[in-house]
Order: sequence, then C-alpha cells, then structure tokens
Amino acid sequence: MAKKDKHVSETPATAWLKQQGVAFTEHVYEYVEHGGTAESARQLGADEHAVVKTLVMQDAKAEPLIVLMHGDRQVSTKNLARAIGAKSVEPCKPEVAQRHSGYQVGGTSPFGTRKAMPVYVEASVLALPRILINGGRRGFLVGIEPRVLVEQLGAHPVECALEP
Repeated sequence: MAKKDKHVSETPATAWLKQQGVAFTEHVYEYVEHGGTAESARQLGADEHAVVKTLVMQDAKAEPLIVLMHGDRQVSTKNLARAIGAKSVEPCKPEVAQRHSGYQVGGTSPFGTRKAMPVYVEASVLALPRILINGGRRGFLVGIEPRVLVEQLGAHPVECALEP
C-alpha cells in the first residue's frame, strides 16, 4: 500500500462540503480493520467523544436513515425508534448500507451520500466545539463545526446514546 501523505484525493463527501462552502480540515490515519473510532482517535491524538461515527440504519419499513453518534457511545435502537416515531430501528447489513450511502463501511460519511436519507444526530454532539467525522474514505476524517450537521444536512437532534 502506498504511503499516505497529508492530503487525500477528493471524495464525494469533500466535494459536497466544498460545494456547500463548508470549511473543513483533513485528518489522515492508518485504517485498522475493526479499529473504529478508538483507533482513529488514538492515532490522531483526538478525544474519542469528539470523533463522530456515521451509522446507516433502517426502520421497520426498511427505510434507511443515518445516525451520527459519539465514537465512545453506542446507539440505543429502542430510544432512537421512540425519538423518531418508528416501530423499530436496526443497523443495515454492510452491503445494504453501502448501497444506500455509496460508501464502503468504515468509510461512510453523512455528506454526499448516493441516496438522500434522514439524518439524526445525538444532541450532545452539537454542544462540542469541533468534531471529526468520516470524510468518505477509510482512514480519512474531516474536522468541522457540529452546526454544519444541522445547517447543511438538516440533521435532527435526538437522545439515543447508551451511557458507557
């Protein structure tokens, strides 16, 4: 594998952010299978609470949705379903998530998805000064202000985090 420099070629996510006029910083790390946000936070010297994971889920009607959650928290699907008025919510299978988002699992970004999906964000994410979120490729995060999630994506704040 080629050694990564500090710049990553454009992804649908970074193209979307640029098109919206959103300022962002690029953060490249060595992707580790099943390393998740703990690994990216460790490599980048970031607080895992400020590394936001993008999860593609589906409701009882198999309609896809995106949930943005702190890296160090899990989603209570029961609380999420209640918050959005769905009978139930469950994670999509990786191949289904990839079909909806257009991104490889582990590199899923909420920006520039193949299919428009409703976006929900854990409310406490919005209180952070800055977040790191996937930039559309494994091993690549972008730093943004959390308000971008609401202002540009129309993300709906919910409270569905399970306490550690």
